[in-house]
Amino acid sequence: MEAGGGSGMGLGAGGAGPAASVRHEWLMKRNCSLSPRQALLVYALLSAATLGIALVFTLRGAWMVLAFALAESAAVGAALLYYARHALDQERIRLADGWLLVERRDGARVLESRLDPHHTRVSLADLGMRTLIVLEARGERVDVGRYLTPPARQEVVHQLRRALRPASLLS
Repeated sequence: MEAGGGSGMGLGAGGAGPAASVRHEWLMKRNCSLSPRQALLVYALLSAATLGIALVFTLRGAWMVLAFALAESAAVGAALLYYARHALDQERIRLADGWLLVERRDGARVLESRLDPHHTRVSLADLGMRTLIVLEARGERVDVGRYLTPPARQEVVHQLRRALRPASLLS
């Protein structure tokens, strides 16, 4: 299933490697145009063109063009570095027998929360753009759905509730 508005969402039964007991899995990630490797290639080509033109002007006596070209390349490099660090950000929810694992990748950080599916409550306050899905179990709270549109969040809430219903003591 694909969700619009700059987000991707997938649902499927797990079964890869050590997580073979995974019954359901939700993957929510950014919809990025460039991979980090492609962003590096774009930066290299753009910088080579900019600095090549600046070098021609520098050889003709307009040395300030080189200074501005270096400043421009540094600014574009910083922006593309930030983009590349967050291009692979994602949230993954895995439901297995006895546990619900929520994994969030944000740049180089990976945050994991393991919840008890028998006591997990799934809620969505409203359908606003900034409202996230809340998973709560035994005093632990996890917000997910940053990369989903409001209708896609609503769909994930329904799917999570349906998947948790057989295990839940709260229904």
